Amino acid sequence: MNLAERDKKVIWHPYTQMKNPLPHIPIVRGEGVYVFDESGKKYIDAVSSWWVNIHGHAHPHIAEKVAEQLKTLEHVIFAGFTHESAVQLAERLLPLLPGKQEKVFYTDNGSTAVEVALKMCLQYWVNTTKQPRTKILAFKGAYHGDTFGAMSVSGRSIFTDPFASLLFDVEFIDLPNTKNIEQIKSRISYLSNEVACFIFEPMVLGTAGMVMYEAGHLDELIAACQKHGILTIADEVMTGFGRTGKLFSCEALQYSPDIFCLSKGITGGTMPLGVTTCNAKIFDAFLSDDKLKTLYHGHSYTANPVACAASLASLDILLSDETLPNIQRVSAKHEAFAEKIKGHPKLKDVRQTGTILAMEWETGGDTSYLNGLRNRLYNYFLEQGIILRPLGNIIYILPPYVISNDDLDYIYSTILTALEEI
Repeated sequence: MNLAERDKKVIWHPYTQMKNPLPHIPIVRGEGVYVFDESGKKYIDAVSSWWVNIHGHAHPHIAEKVAEQLKTLEHVIFAGFTHESAVQLAERLLPLLPGKQEKVFYTDNGSTAVEVALKMCLQYWVNTTKQPRTKILAFKGAYHGDTFGAMSVSGRSIFTDPFASLLFDVEFIDLPNTKNIEQIKSRISYLSNEVACFIFEPMVLGTAGMVMYEAGHLDELIAACQKHGILTIADEVMTGFGRTGKLFSCEALQYSPDIFCLSKGITGGTMPLGVTTCNAKIFDAFLSDDKLKTLYHGHSYTANPVACAASLASLDILLSDETLPNIQRVSAKHEAFAEKIKGHPKLKDVRQTGTILAMEWETGGDTSYLNGLRNRLYNYFLEQGIILRPLGNIIYILPPYVISNDDLDYIYSTILTALEEI
């Protein structure tokens, strides 16, 4: 029995209708931008394995540091104890973030990083006022994770429909543009005494289809929130660590958020880790002789030493002399290809920010996640040895930064062929 057959007997895969799923390809090895199946076929991982693998697979520097950590300390409870990797990662990470971020709270993944951020903001108002604020602002179509708080602040969709009655109410607002920005700011002002926080994916809404908007408009919304004391959360789980061309997307802003949520690329795709950072304003609201003002939140694997060691190694690579030029190179290649295919009759839209390039296929109005074109595109590119995981009728390229120009050109040429054949 091969690996795929064994898998089918025992595994329930994510985001998959298991009655008649597409075959799950057994991957046995990774190297750089490539993964290899059990027959030896090579695939270009053009989506960085769900956006996490920023430096390529099986990176020797990360592997070496993880191995060293495993021989020293694999885990220790993080309530009442600490360790070198966690402290060092916080010391290195905080100065890289825009604004004055002061503290790091460790969790396991992007969803839990968001959960912590929401709890920080809601409890901030419980701790500091007799009339707590309970409303949360978020963008329509946003995605912040699959745990209940994260689902609540995500756009209502097929992902959240079965749980709709259990999600807390959220004030959803449109993405800002020149025409609606004043209306949105007026809405914020109107609700200001009720709103605890505003959570946003800066400049790129990932799961919504790599939907992009202007930094200047987000700045205006953050400024409007700050004017009324509304706390702000930047969900940089996907956009962080160089994805948009800057180390963090919020570097493009004049106004800095109170809280950052980080995950995905933080370990270079090696293992799970979530981080929620906050400024002194948030942290100080929890300092009290009153034990009820404590943030009662934690996870068994909080600040896992091996994950922290992987993150430190990933930061070494990210901040090396080679990585920024690679990010700039990939961004420039994407931009040139986007200009080349804009206006193609089969494409409704082409959008690009940094290392993210998205192409929306024209389907006569149906742009849902379940669009039938999705599987045709997915299988087509797999046959050509390219992993692209379409969001409905939207394909996107979000590769590891070490991808070569030749591999990028092959992906681009395959897309051009697909536009003619599909």
